Amino acid sequence: MPAERTREHTAPVAAARRRRLRADRAMQLADLLRRQVLGHAFADGVLPHEDALGAEYGVSRNTVRQALDLLRAEGLVERVPGLGTVVVGEKYPHGLDRLMGLAETLHPHGRVTNEVRALSTVRAPATVASRLHVPEHTDVLYVERLRRLDGLPLSLDLTYVPMDLGIGLLGADLENTDVFRLLEDLSGQPLGTAEITLEAVSADPHSAAVLEAPRGAALLMLERLTHLSDGRPVDLEFVRFRGDRITMRGLLHRATS
Repeated sequence: MPAERTREHTAPVAAARRRRLRADRAMQLADLLRRQVLGHAFADGVLPHEDALGAEYGVSRNTVRQALDLLRAEGLVERVPGLGTVVVGEKYPHGLDRLMGLAETLHPHGRVTNEVRALSTVRAPATVASRLHVPEHTDVLYVERLRRLDGLPLSLDLTYVPMDLGIGLLGADLENTDVFRLLEDLSGQPLGTAEITLEAVSADPHSAAVLEAPRGAALLMLERLTHLSDGRPVDLEFVRFRGDRITMRGLLHRATS
């Protein structure tokens, strides 16, 4: 009896471990396939048959199916009768190792346009004033833009600019020109450096509606404080990217001690 009860308890535990192991392997396989999908590695956008993927990566067919299910949930692939698993989604690379505007960054992938949703002077909150080195409660320019790539909603940008430069943006072509380029023209000097913070946030009702994303969907939020070449901070941005349409890339160097 004790041996039978032991087997009754150990069998479900062993089954649970197998399921967990398969799920872990599915996640690992999805990571590898995702990079190939985004890198256009599959001819005509069609992934190899599940059996071929299983043989190549040394996993079971069930593991392959679970991995493909993960990519399907991300909107990257879809099952098409008669064809198999095909690529249906794309993410656009945004570099983190160069200071560039979105239109400059994504120029090889299409045309970036801006829908200016708000453009007005506002009293600078304490946090904005301290970052831009302006007196608290003085006026700054606030700009809210929906950025599109070939008509596809990509990011929602909230920008604060000191008023001596912001006044020049009021009459500028913000729909077709990056703020970075305009700031360089207005200041008469190039941009120098930017401090960035990148984190995941949930889409609030406003962001979800503007970006046409599900409420609560994961967004990539880039907070960036940009300085002119002389060190003056001139652009504080909070950029919410659709996480299913953008990927962040950069080349990092290990510092010597």
